[in-house]
Amino acid sequence: MLLNVSGHASVPAMFVRVKSTPNSPRQSVQIVESVRVGDKVRQKILRHVGIAMNDAELVKLREVGEFVRAQLEQEHQSNLFSAEQAAEQAIDAKKKPKVSAQQALNVNLRDLKEVQRSVTGIHEVFGAVYEQLGFDSVWGKSKRFGKRRGILKDITLARIAQPTSKRASVDLLERDFGIQLNLNSVYKMMDALDEAAIDQIQRCAGEAATQMLGGSLDVLFYDCTTLYFESFEPDALRQKGFSKDHKANETQVLLALLVSEEGLPVGYEVFPGAMFEGHTLVPILESLKKRFEISRVVFVADRGLFNETNLAALEEANIEYVVGTRLKTQSKALKEQILQTDHYTDLNEQIKTLIIDRPKGRRMIVSHSKKRADKDKHDRDKAIVKLRKKLSKSKKPKEFIASSGYKKYLNVPSLGQITINQEAIAESAKWDGLHGVITNTADTDTATVLEHYRGLWNIEESFRIQKHDLKVRPIYHWNESRIRAHLAIAFMAFCCVRHLEYRVALQYQKLSPEVIRRELAHVQVSLLEDRKTKSVYAMPSSVSPKAEKIYQVLGLKPSTTAYQVK
Repeated sequence: MLLNVSGHASVPAMFVRVKSTPNSPRQSVQIVESVRVGDKVRQKILRHVGIAMNDAELVKLREVGEFVRAQLEQEHQSNLFSAEQAAEQAIDAKKKPKVSAQQALNVNLRDLKEVQRSVTGIHEVFGAVYEQLGFDSVWGKSKRFGKRRGILKDITLARIAQPTSKRASVDLLERDFGIQLNLNSVYKMMDALDEAAIDQIQRCAGEAATQMLGGSLDVLFYDCTTLYFESFEPDALRQKGFSKDHKANETQVLLALLVSEEGLPVGYEVFPGAMFEGHTLVPILESLKKRFEISRVVFVADRGLFNETNLAALEEANIEYVVGTRLKTQSKALKEQILQTDHYTDLNEQIKTLIIDRPKGRRMIVSHSKKRADKDKHDRDKAIVKLRKKLSKSKKPKEFIASSGYKKYLNVPSLGQITINQEAIAESAKWDGLHGVITNTADTDTATVLEHYRGLWNIEESFRIQKHDLKVRPIYHWNESRIRAHLAIAFMAFCCVRHLEYRVALQYQKLSPEVIRRELAHVQVSLLEDRKTKSVYAMPSSVSPKAEKIYQVLGLKPSTTAYQVK
């Protein structure tokens, strides 16, 4: 037993406590601090983390609680400052108004005029998330790079608030946030986001995700997308290739993204636009091994990553995987076995499965879903209806050959009339509802493997957030270093959005990134100037119940009381 200087047994300063409610499944997760009062030890509640209604919610809330506890302890320990840090904090403290709650403001309302209205919710809440993720330590903590770090933070938060060009972001920050930046300073900051700084950003993201999820990443989802430019001139990075945005004539880059099972970002890589996504896995694995000590992780990816080189690379790295596979490209004997669905085993009322052992300790798991079969049939019938309608208007082959969606259902002779290929339709119907994955997991049951693969929606949603909510494309930069800096800033904004979304859903309720952004954008403050005395007063806006809950998730409280600005 440890003893403190007074001879009493020492107690943990802070810890996560779970408090049950009698005759109820509710379990309250709290962060408490042990405080000695005389000979007794009492527990003071520092933060309410959330309410768990079942064991799964309790596990996740405890993980978040440990993450928050670590943050609180770090803040507590930061009282031991160097002389330089103490001076910086003293200067910052003078900038902040100190107003007693009881202090009266003797003001004639008729003499007041609004001189500025600023959004405070974005910087207060997302700014706190930004710091918790460790992004405020890019380029270190020295005073020398303080201005550069501040610009990076403001530009990142501006992208969350209203994604646009860097020039427009500078105007936005001045107009809506009261923050003045020089555009040239923004570009200089971007030029300083070199390979080392970007690597540090990714380390921060990976470590934050690991800490938030209880110290380990069990499942990683991987996928690629393309980001196009407002440019048609290719170079070493910007190249023309297969576009997932259907921008065939514009240059693009290929973005590879890694997220956790909960959708928290872990890392990313940028590749030339013409690169085949199946060739991106080996480089991302090498990058991943540099940043993390990989123990047991299940790597999940779509069938675009399925090739022998990638599977061998995963196996060499001792990484388990679940990767989609194309069933129609298998050998004739294997396809015949797959199509004999009478031999499948029922997994549940909707899904039945077939397990086929493959070389090198791999398993192919084929699933047949009634729901998927209905959708496949519906999509095919819809395509054929459109096809018949087109055929009724024109019989010219050139109008159909260019469309791969139609070609497989057509008989297109060199001469003569185009007809519907009934045999092709019947062949296609055999595969309705079938889907396959390859895995090397030896001790994972079939249901869990398929559940892992279904979790790929997390990364699809991640791309949607990046492309639509954060508008990471089109990209207007042309210099390679600026392109990489732009994507690093977008990644930091994405990390902040995803982490806050995850915590709000766990500790309050599910809210989309757009709802969270909108709620915080309405938390504002008006600066009012007295025409006679020239004194300036701040009047905070009202705060919606949702915005107040979002603040509470981070242990913050929005200001609602007017005060004089010194």
